[in-house]
Amino acid sequence: MSTTRSTTGTTTITTITFTEDQLDPYVTHAPTRRWLTGPGLPGLPGDGGLLTFEALRTDGLRTVADSTGDPGGRLAAELRDRLVIGGILGADGRSRESVLLDGMTGEISTTYFLHDRLDLMDTRPLAPSLERLVRCATAVDELAALRGQFASYAGRLGPKAVEEATRQLLAVFEESAEGDAAKEDADAVKGGDGDRSGLFWKLAAVIRPLALVAGPGTRSGLALDLPVRLLDEEFGPGEVVRFEDVDFPKALTHAPTRDFLREVGLPEEAVWFSLETDMPLQTLAEYGADDRGGVRTEHRLPAEADRLIRLGHLLEDTSLVVDGTTGAVLTWSEPDLALRPLNADISTLAFTLWLIRRERALDAVHELTAAYDQLADAMSRTLAAVDPVACDPTPNPTIPTDDGLRYWPGMFEDEAGGGLCA
Repeated sequence: MSTTRSTTGTTTITTITFTEDQLDPYVTHAPTRRWLTGPGLPGLPGDGGLLTFEALRTDGLRTVADSTGDPGGRLAAELRDRLVIGGILGADGRSRESVLLDGMTGEISTTYFLHDRLDLMDTRPLAPSLERLVRCATAVDELAALRGQFASYAGRLGPKAVEEATRQLLAVFEESAEGDAAKEDADAVKGGDGDRSGLFWKLAAVIRPLALVAGPGTRSGLALDLPVRLLDEEFGPGEVVRFEDVDFPKALTHAPTRDFLREVGLPEEAVWFSLETDMPLQTLAEYGADDRGGVRTEHRLPAEADRLIRLGHLLEDTSLVVDGTTGAVLTWSEPDLALRPLNADISTLAFTLWLIRRERALDAVHELTAAYDQLADAMSRTLAAVDPVACDPTPNPTIPTDDGLRYWPGMFEDEAGGGLCA
């Protein structure tokens, strides 16, 4: 195996290739051997945002049976000889789902290694060839970075940009090519014949472009400038609440947050969030001092409670608050007395609520939750692209109780609790 680096413009490309001898006896499929060894063919990309092939650099070609040891011969026969060539990267940058190559057919699949229950390991199809895998993954990476074939979307924002980027990405996945393998691939991308590899690429096409709906804040003074009436169109105009100055406590001095709540507003109900509408907004200190069911909680509140404005609540006795001075959005968990970052500010909170609502509408059409784990990761990646604070597990040193737990990724992954299901 060899690794080469080439530079195109400002992009450095790392490529992994093999000699013919290195592929023996693992890979007998002729087109796959040509892709990995032949002159002029790209091999495998060494670096990417969606896929990693680091396993090849560290361990070389190895089978699933070699990787597990398979004590007792518990692996399914069709899994034993497949080659572990890489992994699908999660939103946290770590490899979660392993990518496998069938050396006889050239087909690509994925699996989760269950070292304690090898008998339960199974595969999901991902692509019929390395060529198609690399082409599709490259398109997703280029969309995320707004380069290459998606460079023209830099600075283009709003629902129309989302629609066009989705259409362009789907066109890449569905692009026809010559030969029977290309036909099988097109069927897979469309989800035909029960093949779920198409769902992996489809959810990338309909979820990842949603990050283009809003851009960096210039006029609002917040992290994002949202399209006019974005929330009204998604939730319905009667479901979005706008505040008046009389509703704001004196502690809310952050002008961009006040302007947003007054001019844009927030949905009254949004899956895991309920807005406080029964009374003017209170600080967390005022909320805790109220006699709620005979239980006074002010002595259990954070030291900053007098400058944290409670906007409403999430699930599990968790208040959603905004720092009246900085505009940062946080959660206050009553059960564990912990203050944690939730979103960068009120604009990215609104984007998150919109994103969740949009996903549910898309799921009703495309049944995206059939690949739930992959959908949850796509949602976290899309949110992180717009608001890194919402998904970064690094504890904030200025918040003593921040243990790195992040609410939105946790809720996305909670399939058992209903999570992202429409």
